[in-house]
This record gives sequence, structure tokens and C-alpha cells, in this order.
Amino acid sequence: MYITITPQKLGNNYSQSSADFVGYLEKENQGLEQHDMEHFFNQYGDEISAEEVVKEIDGNTAKLKKKEPKFYSITVSPSKYELRKLQNNSQDLKSYTRELMKDYVASFNREINGRPITIDDIKYYAKIEHQRTFKGTDKQIKENQPFATKILQLKTDIRNIQEGRAEGNIKKMKKEIAKLERQAPHQQNGKRIVQGMRKDGNQSHIHIIVSRKDASNSVSLSPGSKHKASEVEMHGKNVKRGFDRDKFFEKAEKTFDKTFGYKRNFAETYKARKDFVKNPKLYFAALMKLPANEKALAFKMITKTGLPIVPSIPVSQAQIALRVFKRLRRGAEVAIKSSSIGI
Repeated sequence: MYITITPQKLGNNYSQSSADFVGYLEKENQGLEQHDMEHFFNQYGDEISAEEVVKEIDGNTAKLKKKEPKFYSITVSPSKYELRKLQNNSQDLKSYTRELMKDYVASFNREINGRPITIDDIKYYAKIEHQRTFKGTDKQIKENQPFATKILQLKTDIRNIQEGRAEGNIKKMKKEIAKLERQAPHQQNGKRIVQGMRKDGNQSHIHIIVSRKDASNSVSLSPGSKHKASEVEMHGKNVKRGFDRDKFFEKAEKTFDKTFGYKRNFAETYKARKDFVKNPKLYFAALMKLPANEKALAFKMITKTGLPIVPSIPVSQAQIALRVFKRLRRGAEVAIKSSSIGI
């Protein structure tokens, strides 16, 4: 489970409206029949139009400054192991979203009118997507890039020869291109993985757009706050503030496990990923203490996810493996950042 919370992009090149982001989330519906489309939904409603989402989010920004985000984007990406527990991806993820947003409001350390925040105090809309494409930041694209660069240069050389600007053996160059295509380390269905290529397998995930202001358009609720459980004086009263990120991510996992009867392995937990970065010795000690079956599954999962480890390392060689973990710690920071605003 990877969860990201991202503020609205602001600046000269970005609109103050949510329209661009909502339009982006509509991309999978292009060319589909009405009954095949995935619609926006919230805690109580289904089949909400994109126009209504934009109207509600853009109209709920009272007293926010131009440079302040008007909404936050939450992306929830279950792992392939988690997705296997679902019976109906769309309906199950929709049900999970509604429980997840209860965890979201419970993670705010503040009150409204002297009471805890409830699900009815926030304004959010969500959408299920089933496709993902490879991006320039993906490992597969980065590691295929040297081959892509050589292929592009060869294609440029061929074009120059064909247009009379250069001389050379086009047949030989085409053979070299074919060779490079095969040699690229990351392939999918016999083809070199390139940016924009659709990823194979079950890619279902959740996009949530949540207003910065509460449903009454009077209270600002920022999940980006770095204050966990502090108090400030407002209007002569002490009020709680802040958003507990760790609490939210941990509750998100527990809610998924409870909802779908999922038995989460140590390697999948948010706490384990955090410990890997913050305290690799503690992480490794906990990993080595797992029962044999759980440990084997943990190592299998680790090799398939963002947490780096060399799969050929024997589990018994603790000291060697620990040194490897330390060397790879910096790379793991990317994985932990992908599941939080920042630790």
C-alpha cells in the first residue's frame, strides 16, 4: 500500500482552479460507453459529474490566499498482493475509500466548535482508475534510457542518410537498432519498456481530491501540517491543530486488512518502510526474527517493491546483509517518500 498526499500545484504555470486536475482524472473515460465509465463519488453519493466536482471544490476556498493550496490530492495504490484480495476492484475500492476517509478525519489533531472532526466536516471526491503508464521517473525507464539514447541517435543517422545529408550503411544500422531493442534490460510482452507504455497487470488505484476548507467553508484543514499534536491560541481559546501522518498511514493499512481479511506481511507495513530509513538495524533485526515462512515471503516482496535488497543474499548471513542494507539506505528514501508527505 502506497499513499501520497500532494498539495495543489500553484505558480505562474498552474491554474487556481481544480479543473485541470479533475480533467486529468477523467482521462480513462475517454472513448468509453457510459456504463463502462468510472465516475466520481464521495461519502454518500455516486456518479458525480466532473463539472460538479470542480464547482464544489472551487467554491469552497473562502479566505484562502492565492499562494495557498485550495485542495489536496490523495493517491492510494494497493499492492498486487492486496488487490488479489478484492472480489470487485471498483466496488471494493469505493467501499474502502469511504472507510479510509474516516481515518483521514480522525488523524487531525483539532476540533471544530469544541468537538472532534467527523466525516461530514470534509468535502472530498474520489475516483477509481485501472490503468497506469510508465513515467520518466520509473526505474525501468531510467535503466532503459542509455539504450533509448543510442536508438534515437541511430534513427537520426538513418534519416540523415535517407535525406542525403550523410552517408552510411542503413541496413547495418537497423540491425544495431534491433539488437539494442532486445538488449534493453526492461521488457514487457517482448518490447522495450518506453515512457507512456501501459503497465501490465492489475493496476487499480484510487484518486481523491479533498478541499482544503471544511464543508462549511469556514475552517482550514491541511494534511500537510507538520504540527502533530500542539495547541495554539485562537480567539482567546486554546485549540488543537495539525495532522498526524503516521497515524493516518498506519490506520489506512489496518482498515484495509480488517475490511478484506488481509494478512499483512512485515515487509508491507508503513512502520517497516519507515524503520528501514530511520533505523535500518532495527528493521533488519525485526526482519530476521520473523518465522521462516513469513521471512521468505518478506524477502520475496522486498525484491518486487521499492525497498532495495539483493535477492541472492542468504538470509543467514546477517552481517553481510546488514552492510548491504546500509549501502542501499539512501535509495530506500525514495520508497518511503512515495508513501507519505515526508517524515
